[in-house]
Order: sequence, then structure tokens, then C-alpha cells
Amino acid sequence: MRFLIVFVFGLAVLSASPAFSASCGNGPGGFEAWKQAFIANASSYGLKQRVVKNALKNVSYNPKVVRLDRNQKSFKLSFNQFYAKRVNNAMIRRGQKLGKTYQRMFNGIERKYGVPAPVILAIWGLETNYGSFSGNMSVLRSLSTLAYDCRRSAFFTNELVNALIIVQRRDMTPAEMKGAWAGELGQTQFLASSYVKYAVDYDRNGRRDLIRSIPDVLASTANYLAQKGWRRGQGWGPGTANYNVLRQWNKASVYVQTISVMADKIAQ
Repeated sequence: MRFLIVFVFGLAVLSASPAFSASCGNGPGGFEAWKQAFIANASSYGLKQRVVKNALKNVSYNPKVVRLDRNQKSFKLSFNQFYAKRVNNAMIRRGQKLGKTYQRMFNGIERKYGVPAPVILAIWGLETNYGSFSGNMSVLRSLSTLAYDCRRSAFFTNELVNALIIVQRRDMTPAEMKGAWAGELGQTQFLASSYVKYAVDYDRNGRRDLIRSIPDVLASTANYLAQKGWRRGQGWGPGTANYNVLRQWNKASVYVQTISVMADKIAQ
């Protein structure tokens, strides 16, 4: 799971309809009533009520998620401290090995999206250690809790709607949607809104699956960067246009610098 910091929500958000206006809450007491009101308003978001009711029927308030949201710390590590904490030689070597294992796929992805393998590998490695652990919490439970919670209700209501769009278009079932506590999904940790907007079915099996399909994971990550303005054939170091594109992935300067340096090392 990626290192969560206060301003890490660096993926684009799809705007949801403001039609739903049930009262938020700061404790579990009103959660069930809020959930039923949300289900009743499903059509306001272009969602089928049957799909939403089925997806949320066993969803309950999760106090752990609220505690995690409240206890996020300001990010104070220097680049050297962050890099040493997150990256080691074994990760670089594994990235290089995976680059060779999937070389043909990476070549195809670069031809289509213009993003080279080392950059995708660096993001993949930093976010989930190349898919080793992408989270085990129910995304629908987490997002429902955070949408109900008053602190960032509008933001997480939007993410919940997008998570339900993923279910409705049959990319994943509710049970399959396991991720980080704030709802990030898949091996490169997409927010649900970014999943809906940028995920691609690269293996052509009819589903955009960023948890189990490595082709979908890698191509979707490249598509995200391409849509943000990645410049084909150019570098990604500080001062370049592509470095600024990496800032769209994560706003933390040390994170962006780590992606850049790690990609350089993988490319060697």
C-alpha cells in the first residue's frame, strides 16, 4: 500500500451530481439512515438503484477509517529521508527484471501512450511494491463511511459514486473491491474517479481490472500520464514538462522526485 500523506490524493476527480444532500454525521448513529437516503437517490447519479442497493446492503460504518482520516500527519521528510525509507536496491533490481519480463508489453504500451517502462515501473514499485500489497479493506465500506463523515463528505461522496460506477459497468464486484483505507484501488492505487476516467481494458477481456490484470494496470497508468500531457520521447527529470506531469500523479515534491530518480535507476 502506498505511503499515505495529507495531500496524496493526486488523481483527478470526476464531478458527481450535487443532488444527494442527506445529512452527514460525525459518529455511527446516523449512518444507516444516510445510506438508505443515498440508495434512494441513486438515479440522480446515473446509477441503477438495484445495483447500489445490492452493493451497499452489507456495508456498515467503519470507525477505523475515520480514525485514520483524522490522524494523517503533515509530511516533513526530506527527499533523502523519503527515498531511503521507500526505495532500496532490491526494488530497483526487481523493477529492471520486471521490465525485461514484460518488455514486449511495455513496448506496446509506449507505442500507444508514449510513456516509457521505467516511469511506469517506478510508480508501480512505489505504490504497491509491484503489486505485492494493494490493500485489503472494503473500498465501498471505506468510501461510504468517509462520504457520510462530515469532514470531506463531498469529496468522498464523489468517490463513492465512481466506485459504484465501476461495479455497475462490471469491471469489479463489490467483494473484489479491496484497497487502501481511503479507497485507492489497484496495483498503482487509483482513486475511483480516476479509475472510471483513465482505466483501460488492455488485455481485452471485457473488464478494466487494476487489481489482478497486470496489462490493465500498466496501460492504465500510462494512459493517466498521457492524458495529463506526457510528452513522448522526452525526459522526466526536474525542469522538464514530463516532471510536471508526474506532479499530477502526486502533489508531494519528494514523491515526484522519488519517481524520477527511481525511474532513472531502473533505466540503467
